[in-house]
Amino acid sequence: MSLIVVTTSPRVAPGLLAPAAWRALTRGRVLTGSPDHPCLPYLDEAGVPVEVVTPDPGALARESRTGTVVWLAAQDGDEDLMRAVGHAAMSLDDPPEIEVVPGSYDLPGARVLDLVQVMDRLRRECPWDRKQTHESLAPYLVEEAYEVLETIDQGDYPALREELGDLLLQVMFHSRVAQERTAEGGGFDVDDVAAGIVEKLVRRHPHVFGDVRVTGAGEVSDNWETIKAAERAAKGETASALSGVPMGQPAISLAAQLLRRAGRAGAPASLADGLTAGAGARLFALVRKVQEDGLDPEAELRAAAREYRRRVEQWEAGEGQDGEPRDTP
Repeated sequence: MSLIVVTTSPRVAPGLLAPAAWRALTRGRVLTGSPDHPCLPYLDEAGVPVEVVTPDPGALARESRTGTVVWLAAQDGDEDLMRAVGHAAMSLDDPPEIEVVPGSYDLPGARVLDLVQVMDRLRRECPWDRKQTHESLAPYLVEEAYEVLETIDQGDYPALREELGDLLLQVMFHSRVAQERTAEGGGFDVDDVAAGIVEKLVRRHPHVFGDVRVTGAGEVSDNWETIKAAERAAKGETASALSGVPMGQPAISLAAQLLRRAGRAGAPASLADGLTAGAGARLFALVRKVQEDGLDPEAELRAAAREYRRRVEQWEAGEGQDGEPRDTP
């Protein structure tokens, strides 16, 4: 006969099982080693009796030779137990068939639920995490964002995965802190954050989620700006094309973004002439010139900075720019 192993995901509501799993649970004696398995109340309600037993690999293998046994696996998969059952079955003269039936599957994004649970526990049980505020976390948010940018600059995609995780943690951390406030006090949770960005993306992509037709990326960008302007008007904000530009960002990228926004709005180029005297005006003019050449001033300066760093490191190692030993006085 056979041993049927039904697995379930801890990230899916426990009453939601695939049809194949429900069928399997009616094919034989159902056993589990998990007295607190979240599916047990739902199986009981459905009239499926489940016996809680002490896992015994040899006994499971032997019983499965003469009848169908269904094992409701713990939500970690009971991998060690299943490995032991497999070894015990292979030692029998007439080993049973072993079939795994997934009762529920993780959907894309399901592991974010794990992060929600981990962050909730850290906030409750870790002294350092418990005392953090939006203000104390702000430097880490900026730092993690720049570390993400560095991995992209270096083309280090394995590192990018890790750094994006660190950045996601900051979003989750701020959301968990905000969850402790009342709604009247500006409180929200990570679901509110996700719901907000989903609504915004759907609203700003009518060519995907609505019946608007576009002919290319340029028209998409134009529609985006029109929709954003309407959103600002609905909030009673200024209609300036520069609304929403974060003035606290690094100065090179700030100047570049202001110039891009103003240019799209049709502002005359002469508005950038004769700014405050000194180095600031010269730097602003240089940003403008680099953009007019079709380049990204922030990326260009970063590339130059990386090259300068490489040269300094070669110099510190006693090498010239060509990698040969440098002359010493």
